[in-house]
Parts: sequence; C-alpha cells; structure tokens
Amino acid sequence: MPDKKILLPESEIPKQWYNIVPDLPHPLPPFIDAATGQPGVGIVPRIFPKEIIGQEISQERWINIPDEVREVYKIWRPTPLIRATNLEKALKTPAKIYYKYEGVSPAGSHKPNTAVPQAYYNMKEGTKRLSTETGAGQWGSALAFAAGVFGLKSTIYMVRASYDQKPYRKMLMRAFGGECVASPSNRTEAGRKILAEDPENKGSLGIAISEAVEDALVNEAETNYAIGSVFNHVCLHQTVEGLEAKKQLEMVDDYPDVIYGCIGGGSSYSGIMWPFYYDKVAKKAPKECKFIATEATACPKVTKGWYQYDHGDTAKITPLVPMHTLGHDFIPAPIHAGGLRYHGIAPTISVLTQTKQMTTEAYSQIEVFDAAKLFIETEGIIPAPEPSHALKGAIDEALRCKQTGEAKTILFVLCGHGFFDMAAYDEYFNGRLQPYEYPTEKVAESMKKLHSLYPWLNEVNKKYIGCETY
Repeated sequence: MPDKKILLPESEIPKQWYNIVPDLPHPLPPFIDAATGQPGVGIVPRIFPKEIIGQEISQERWINIPDEVREVYKIWRPTPLIRATNLEKALKTPAKIYYKYEGVSPAGSHKPNTAVPQAYYNMKEGTKRLSTETGAGQWGSALAFAAGVFGLKSTIYMVRASYDQKPYRKMLMRAFGGECVASPSNRTEAGRKILAEDPENKGSLGIAISEAVEDALVNEAETNYAIGSVFNHVCLHQTVEGLEAKKQLEMVDDYPDVIYGCIGGGSSYSGIMWPFYYDKVAKKAPKECKFIATEATACPKVTKGWYQYDHGDTAKITPLVPMHTLGHDFIPAPIHAGGLRYHGIAPTISVLTQTKQMTTEAYSQIEVFDAAKLFIETEGIIPAPEPSHALKGAIDEALRCKQTGEAKTILFVLCGHGFFDMAAYDEYFNGRLQPYEYPTEKVAESMKKLHSLYPWLNEVNKKYIGCETY
C-alpha cells in the first residue's frame, strides 16, 4: 500500500521563498498612477513597510526567510502532502491524486504563510497596528493571529455577506486579538459613501480594501495596510507550499503531470505552482507539467474578465494594476466561496495566462459542493468552498484519465478546511444553493465605465500590456 501521508521534518521548512518575477516570459508591467496616467505606485510607500516594498519590486529569484518567521512557521509547517487513495478508488481512476493540505495552520488555511512575515516586517519597522480586508475570513483570522504573535493590533474589514454567513470567523479573529468590522461600514468615507447609495449593500473585497487602505492612510503614523493576495510579495511568501510539495513528491519518486488550485487573488495557486514553474524554466522538470487554475462562475475574472489596467479597490484609492478584471465596481453574488469573490487577479497570474503558461477553468458552486461531498465521504476532510474548486478540477482530470487509461499524477492545493462553512454545507444539503453565473454583458458595462473615467486607458494598455481593450 502506498503511504497516505508524506511528512517532512521541521528542518526541511524552506529557508528561502521563490520569486517568479525574473523567470516570467516577459517583464511584469508597471503599476500606473491614475492621477497622471504614468508609471507610479501612488499611495503604496505610505501604507507598506520598506522590506515588503522591496520584495514587491524585487528581481531576485530567491529571498531569505528570517529565522524569526521560520520559528513561527514551525507551529504548523511543514504541512502534509496526502495521497487521496480512497478518492482514487471511488473514481476507479488509474491516476494518482495528491493534495497539499494547508488547513492545519492556526487559521485553518494557507493565509498565515504571508501574514506572519508581513506582521514581522511591520513590527521590525515600528508599526503598531495593521488594517486589512477579508472575504470569507481566512485572511482576516490569519492576520489577527500573526499580529498577535508580534505584539501588533489589527483591524479587519470583512465583506458583509461573509460577516453574516460566517459568524464564527469573526469570533476567531477576536480570539486572536483582532477587531472585525462589517464592510461597508460607517468608519470610513469609502464605506459611508457606499451605504448612502445602497444601505443594504452586502459588500465586496474591492469595498473592503478601500476601507482598509483609507484606515491606514488616515492613521499612517501608527498603522500600515496588509494585503492577503494579488501582490507579488504575498504570492512569493506562499511558495513554501510548492517548495515543500516538491521535496515530498521526491520522497515517493513522483512528479505532477498537472497542478490544480483555486484563484481568488491568486496567492494560494501561485504558492503551489511557482516552484514547479521554476523547474520548467530552469529545465529541471523530469516531465511536462500543466498548470490549471480554477475559479467561480459567479466571479470569472480570468475566463470572462478583460486583461487591462484597473484599480484594485472600489473607491479607486489604489494605483491601476495590470490584471484580468471584472471591473473595480464589481459586486459579487453572495456565493459561499467568499475568498474567490475578488474582481481582479495577481498580475503575475495574468502574465502567465496571456503567455499561455497556464489555463483557467470555471465551476458553479453546486458542482463544486458535489465534489466536496465526495471528498468528505472518501477522504474524511471537510474542504472549504474555495479549494473545492481545485478539487473539482482534480476530480474531472482523474475521470478523464479513467476514460483514456492514463496514469497521470495530479496535484492540487487544499488551501483550507471548511469547519467555518457549515452553513454553506447546510444550504447545499437542503437544496438551497444557486448556480450563479456572472453575465458577460456586465463585464462590458464595467469596462465602458472604466474607460470613460480614464480616456487615455487604451493607450496605456497598448503601451504596457500590448493590447487595446476597448
């Protein structure tokens, strides 16, 4: 019988993060200052510590992990790589299915992988408080945990739909010492403006980001902003996932044919696939490996979104970011995969998509929960709705192998458990889930508004990302 769990000792926790930027097919396009239409980072230097900014723009392939961060990582890292043998049997597939399980962290997801270094660097530079946004609450609880470890306060603006759906997430943040505020709120100008227009607004990650960034700017003497996905420094912190997974697969003399992961902002998928992408560009890969991301049909930023410059937040406080986007004014349907309800994606993911280094598939929440139910019945782990999209992709791949007879090795990242998502499972079991699909015409409407706001945007798109989009 093959080993079920493949475990590494603490001594094998990575000592460096991998930065994909120097290995991208072409240089990463710059941020654009919306006030000038020229390359610029706008408010970024006012809300991030210097070390984080340095990592964000770094061209270094390997970045050392501080000993203090590795010491905190020891609480839950290395995480297990698990072979889904019972799922394989249920599917009657010749494929091998492995999953990297990040649900063993204090917050129950991959998010502490970046929350810990972000809190550490802020502590080192004298920050007293961190503000941030959170969708389903995984990032918020991770930052509350990490801030507490390093003696910082934290304020988390949680998308109201998830704030109402997942009450125990906000209690977890409080247990870690964080303050959780439903967004949109009356605490910020951005929140008050949204509520004045729509008092029943259920929120979005774009709105919550606006509130968190405004909080940091208004209180910049003691407060910095921390972001849970999208930016390069966040994605590179997550590569501890893939770096460990490579070592674990080496222990059983295996290597993936395909890697699946879900994408909200793109950090968990970057974490698992970047190190294997490095094998490819460094010509170290023993065989070809395909990279396939998965997203929600209710928030199809890659499969239906436009690749162009857009704000990362609803209030347009942030610079213009080169990414696939549904529009910064996007208000998502209240699906339960709260962590996937972001309108944009990491610029690195967009470059990899545009250069055909990876592809993306979209699934409805009903078929995703169908996959999750099978996983629970066979593997005994309750997955969060977000990584259940990756699970769905892996199952479909395994079923294709059943048809073709191919004995592929499939790897996916199970980036969080679903213990705080039981209300979602209750709706699923009682037949109340809806298969939302975001209309293509709404994307076009948002793009029209964006281009009317910045008439020069086509020229910027053409110059820096190589295409006119409107």
